[in-house]
Amino acid sequence: EKEQIIRALDMHGGNVSKAASELGISRNTIYRKMKNYEISN
Repeated sequence: EKEQIIRALDMHGGNVSKAASELGISRNTIYRKMKNYEISN
């Protein structure tokens, strides 16, 4: 899951909204997962 989030963020130039949309999750969810996995953008 962490790798999927990192890949989606890379593909969208760090745009969290677009990455979340691609993954089918909300912005709040992706921000929470980024915090849990210690991913910065």
